[in-house]
Amino acid sequence: MKKSVLLLISIAINTIVFCQTSSKISIIPEPVKIEQKSGYFTLPQNITIQTVETTELKQTLVDLQKRLSVPTGYKVAVSGNAPTAVIKLELNKTPDATLGNEGYTLSVTTKNITIKANKPAGIFYGVQTLLQLFPAEIEDSVLVKNVSWQAPCVEITDSPRFEWRGLMFDVTRHFFTKKEVEAYIDQMSKYKLNLLHLHLSDDEGWRIEIKSLPKLTQVGAWRPYKVGQFGTFAPPAANEPRNYGGFYTQDDIKEIIQYAKERFINIMPEIDVPGHSLAAITAYPELSCSGGVKNIGVASGESIKDWDTHTAIYDDNLCPANENVYNFLDKVVTEVAALFPFEYIHMGGDETFKTFWKSSDAITALMQKENLKTYEEVQSYFEKRLEKIVEAKGKKFMGWDEILEGGIGPNAAVMSWRGPKDGVPAPKPGDDISAGLAYTPVSGGVAAAKMGHYVVMSPTAFLYLDYMQSDKIMEPYVYSSLRLNKVYSFDPMPAGIGDADKKYILGAQGNLWTEQVYTFRQAEYMTWPRAFAIAEDAWSPKENKNWDDFVSRVEAQFKRFNVEEVKYAPSMYDPEFIPSLDKDSTLKIELKNEVNGLDIYYSFDNSYPDKFYPKYTQPLIAPKEATQIKVITYRGNQPIGRMISMPLSELRKRVLNEKDDE
Repeated sequence: MKKSVLLLISIAINTIVFCQTSSKISIIPEPVKIEQKSGYFTLPQNITIQTVETTELKQTLVDLQKRLSVPTGYKVAVSGNAPTAVIKLELNKTPDATLGNEGYTLSVTTKNITIKANKPAGIFYGVQTLLQLFPAEIEDSVLVKNVSWQAPCVEITDSPRFEWRGLMFDVTRHFFTKKEVEAYIDQMSKYKLNLLHLHLSDDEGWRIEIKSLPKLTQVGAWRPYKVGQFGTFAPPAANEPRNYGGFYTQDDIKEIIQYAKERFINIMPEIDVPGHSLAAITAYPELSCSGGVKNIGVASGESIKDWDTHTAIYDDNLCPANENVYNFLDKVVTEVAALFPFEYIHMGGDETFKTFWKSSDAITALMQKENLKTYEEVQSYFEKRLEKIVEAKGKKFMGWDEILEGGIGPNAAVMSWRGPKDGVPAPKPGDDISAGLAYTPVSGGVAAAKMGHYVVMSPTAFLYLDYMQSDKIMEPYVYSSLRLNKVYSFDPMPAGIGDADKKYILGAQGNLWTEQVYTFRQAEYMTWPRAFAIAEDAWSPKENKNWDDFVSRVEAQFKRFNVEEVKYAPSMYDPEFIPSLDKDSTLKIELKNEVNGLDIYYSFDNSYPDKFYPKYTQPLIAPKEATQIKVITYRGNQPIGRMISMPLSELRKRVLNEKDDE
């Protein structure tokens, strides 16, 4: 009898230890407060969910039922009054001020699960956290056998640091279907991202139906189909078919908005003007100062601007001196405002190269009439008139940080994107910032906030998801790189903001421009895992962030994505190459891991290295006759990184280019 008792005690102890050591909690974004308890909750084969009766949670319950029933094969019932339910979703009768509108508490015991919140949004986010506590197979769309459907016992109190936690999806450079946008929304919502910014117009396409202006989609939504490195294509031939593209009908937009609303995501539309308007001008040539004379049609990936001199090759600007432009914009904004319930409409304002304005008699006359001294002031005149149009439709006006140049409108909000550049001081309210690129987005955000304008932080150097996330020989080429650890290092609250102005920083947003993104699978690859970092930057307390812990949690999410068949980039396992040349032109190669605890194995003999090859321990001297170095990363005895073949000529070229830039 004594032996039996000892055996039972031993089993119990081992069970508790197993729970505590093998059930690592891997939630993204990291909750404010999390306390793991002994034991675990096991899903019963008959599950009852007790919930509050509100239509706002209808889809949440449908999704929760699906997640708990499809992969498990268990029965799930939902009731508004089930005291014996194992999962309870409750709205606080007395609001908890620490939770706000999106916070929640989650309690998992051995017997039941309880999620409490002040608002339905908090219940939704609590459900997303709960699902991350179960095994990755909970995300499967088929029955999965031989899985222990357990969640560790835990007490979580959680609420967001910032109210704006966004991603921008550029659907103009390449068009993505309604179903693909909804799939993007699905993934965003699981990580508590709550704002989808849809970039709906640009030089390469007009993507939203405007019924009063049918040519915008009849003509402006279509261009020739080309594949390769976007931005380097030859101009299309006159007879080249223009049948690549697409647009969202107003019914499509309504369905996308409803789909997002059910997942507690707002959608902000962007109509990018006065620049980036070639698609609109192709449909209505009279909208440009040149009357469409310098227009090659909707851009298809050819060069339309000289970025070194900031000169426009083709006229893609609306004309601020043309009253018909404001009538056009009034029609567009009227229909857009009626479709989108979100309070802001983003009206672009970026990268407006004034080349054709400078040769326009109409612009010269406007400057004389309105006493405008610079072309930045011409754009400011345009933006202020546009702001009044937006506000007349009951909406708030937002633009990229160029709207600060020449003087910002009285109520405009700023999406701060440029830079940052080290050593450039932040402008002060009243400073002349018409030079534009002389200041940084962080500084621009600070300046706007100090002037009492709301700001969303979206700096290129930290949050641009179109940037390469590994070495450029491994990625579709873009002019800059952005690795996961740098995204994770971002603090949406910029230095230099006083306590009185912090209220103007709404939050952070990552931007996925899609010039080099041809398919939705590639959009997923470019977004994840960097959007995990953005979610945590904007949600979690700054003091909770820890890179090594974040990496382990990212790897747990990779397992979930594998189950769901969502694509992601394994680039964090790729080492960085840091080349240099000795005095005798000998090439030296330093390798640096982004993820700690990995080993790098290499070869110079053109063969493919594994763990039996030399391990990198210090900077390498390239053999005189070698032509390439191949590397692969391992964790312990298992390869974890991709095989990378780096031409030594490429590394030499990089060193020489750096010297030329000095």
